[in-house]
Amino acid sequence: MQILVCLKQVPDKDSRYKIAAAGNAILEEDLVFETNESDHYALEEALRLKEKFGGEVVLLSLGDERVLKSIKNGLAMGADRALHLTGPEFHGSDAHVIAKAICQAIAGQPFDVIFTGVQSDDMAFGQTGTILAELLGWAHATIVMEVTVNPDGQTAQVKRELESNLFERVEIPLPAVLAIQSGINQPRYATLKGIMQAKKKEIKTLSPKDLGMQPGDTGPAGSKVDHQRLFFPEKKKRTVLIEGEPEEAAKKLMEKLRKEARVL
Repeated sequence: MQILVCLKQVPDKDSRYKIAAAGNAILEEDLVFETNESDHYALEEALRLKEKFGGEVVLLSLGDERVLKSIKNGLAMGADRALHLTGPEFHGSDAHVIAKAICQAIAGQPFDVIFTGVQSDDMAFGQTGTILAELLGWAHATIVMEVTVNPDGQTAQVKRELESNLFERVEIPLPAVLAIQSGINQPRYATLKGIMQAKKKEIKTLSPKDLGMQPGDTGPAGSKVDHQRLFFPEKKKRTVLIEGEPEEAAKKLMEKLRKEARVL
């Protein structure tokens, strides 16, 4: 099987975020970056399919030079080669632009399945895989908890997580784009042997120009979503101290529970 895994590098969860002066972006200078959590599970699922059916696992990541850390770690885990989409033109791009760039990067390559994480830990839109499937004209499934490729190699059984602890199983045709949920498997660690082998594996760098994308196709100009303002959530809850004698305090508490909290 030919499998593509999309990796995204996101700020570490414990990072201290600062909003840029313009109010529509996050300052990245002091942030520490790591591979998106659900993308780890997507890569592990791809490697398991390769071990079962043979073939090749290709990584794809879009971003500046720092994303090479995620790419090299993925290669050390067992992926065969990688595509690195990079260039300042991509700055400010939304999911539509990114999906279009991925589509251009893999044009003519016979992939059987594309894995993405269910959503990114930073923006959490969960749109890139869905848009990519639409551009390719492929089947698509989200929040995937189990993947079983049928012996004919033409279809796959997919278990999806729904709300309220419900699941559904569907059969979809291949090729397909699958958005993998965290917890589907136990991702492996890169071994010393894998780290050494990764140094010899191909990382192909592609710019927007290499992909045939024009200036108006990337960045804010090509995006469908316009980020106008970012802000930190406001803290609305507060602690109220009720003073006075027990009987008086109890009356005040009951009054607040009835009129303010409205739980009585």
